[in-house]
Amino acid sequence: MGGFTTVQSVGAAGDADFRDMIAKDSIPGPRLLTSLSQINENSGTPDEIRALVDKLKSQGADLIKLFATASIRDGGKMTMTVDQINATCGEAKRMGLRAIVHAHAPDGARAAIMAGCTSIEHGTFLDDATLTLMRDKGVFFDPNFLVLHNYLDNKPKFLGIGNYNEEGFAYMEKGLPLVADVYKRARKLHVKIAFGTDAVAGSHGRNAEEFIYRVKDGGDTPMDALTSGTSVSAESLGMADQIGSLAPGMEADIVATRGNPLDDITAVRKVAFVMKHGKVYKNVPDAASPH
Repeated sequence: MGGFTTVQSVGAAGDADFRDMIAKDSIPGPRLLTSLSQINENSGTPDEIRALVDKLKSQGADLIKLFATASIRDGGKMTMTVDQINATCGEAKRMGLRAIVHAHAPDGARAAIMAGCTSIEHGTFLDDATLTLMRDKGVFFDPNFLVLHNYLDNKPKFLGIGNYNEEGFAYMEKGLPLVADVYKRARKLHVKIAFGTDAVAGSHGRNAEEFIYRVKDGGDTPMDALTSGTSVSAESLGMADQIGSLAPGMEADIVATRGNPLDDITAVRKVAFVMKHGKVYKNVPDAASPH
């Protein structure tokens, strides 16, 4: 109902049943791609990690998610070893799976890029050399504004949970201008930027706010922001032949807003029509219209 007909969820084991229920039309929802779990520095030796990738594939994972670095609240330092990253990304590629990487700092991102991973998430501290490597290797980039705003807007609800402490919130506060900076540099270097929100509690249903932050904080044109969430994201998911554009033979996904987002990007908050696979899920009549 928020205007997203396909989403990628990376981490929740319960996603498989949810995905299958949506696919069978038992419940309404966006197409769901899931990693089922995630891989990090504690997932074992390279051989154990390869076995884990194979297991996730056999369980029906659509992609592999790995944490190459710590969170921004811990400074984003590299956590997995190069051998662990090589094992994860290499085995994912061998199994025909995309591998997307949580990476804030250049060392973890660079190791993942060289290992054959397909998308870098966050990338708060990435330098131009790493962004250029991403462009040259065709690796997608998904920096997120919404997640940091959501944490900061809801600080009292998160404070005291794990590393959600005052130091962690200070890192996130400092992170907002860094995200804006890396976003602008990535655009200038022609990196392929996909759309993601890292949605957590409080931001689900508000995912379209990311479009607004990308225009107002990231300096995007409304068209570039919107295509990041349509054709570019479809390509990043390996689904450009099915979704992301309107053409004969495609899945017939259409989202309409009240007002033109090319004139005012905040129109993305006013989703009036949602069609997925030719089926209408939302159609709100215009109260101002005589029809």
